[in-house]
Amino acid sequence: MKSQEPKAVAMRVSLISIAVNLLLSVFKLLAGIFASSGAMISDSIHSASDVFSTIIVMIGVQLAGRAADDSHQYGHERFECIASIALSIILLETGLLIGWNGLKTIFSGAYESIPVPGVLALIAAVVSIAVKEWMFWYTRAAAKRINSSALMADAWHHRSDSLSSIGALVGIGFSLAGFPVMDSVASVVICIFIVKAAVDIFKDAAGKMVDQACDPETIQEMTQVIQDQPGVIRLDLLHTRLFGSKIYVDAEIAVQGDLPLRQAHAIAEKVHHAIETSFPMVKHCMVHVNPD
Repeated sequence: MKSQEPKAVAMRVSLISIAVNLLLSVFKLLAGIFASSGAMISDSIHSASDVFSTIIVMIGVQLAGRAADDSHQYGHERFECIASIALSIILLETGLLIGWNGLKTIFSGAYESIPVPGVLALIAAVVSIAVKEWMFWYTRAAAKRINSSALMADAWHHRSDSLSSIGALVGIGFSLAGFPVMDSVASVVICIFIVKAAVDIFKDAAGKMVDQACDPETIQEMTQVIQDQPGVIRLDLLHTRLFGSKIYVDAEIAVQGDLPLRQAHAIAEKVHHAIETSFPMVKHCMVHVNPD
């Protein structure tokens, strides 16, 4: 039942995300067309891309939640990383396309022919910022609750959409004030935000694919927990590696050299239990005993 609960949470959040993004992208596209705003049309494309990215997240979470089998004896958690990498590529492509279209307009020099966006585009930008910020915090909270890297990547996709809408808002405002080229400049700013989000998501997912260690703070906390266990004289070695949304721990502890095997094993079991209890993200902890 516990293994199904994270999937259920991720599916519910993803379905809500798809519904909101579909409605928002259509609203922004219509606002961009009727208000003659290139920045708002670009922003609507970004929102539409969120739908496809969320579908990728749903597939990744479904595969990652499968139980270990003979072919994948350590589980399937890294499928979430694959979903996150695919999401980062989609984000990168979307951002570069938006930036290229904005740069083409800027370098064309034909600023007089750029239509001035209407007030409707301004309203759409404000609505988009509010909705996407809510989606960011809603998805982020769910991702933290079930410790899902793919869902967290989707949350930052929402945040990048919110930031792009802020860029669109600024660009549209300047255009209404008599600087129509700023609508295209805003598209370039949007590109920068999206590309940065794509790079950050890719780096995080790639780190989990190549057995990256935990952050120093987590390692220090684990060290303290191990050293606090009765019978542990010292900690000789502590290795950690990220495996998708989970952590694997290998520890070597020193105990009194003349202890009977059963007592030494009992101390190792206490360390094992303490780590897995204190750190819910730990999927397995291997403890090796050295004689002091």
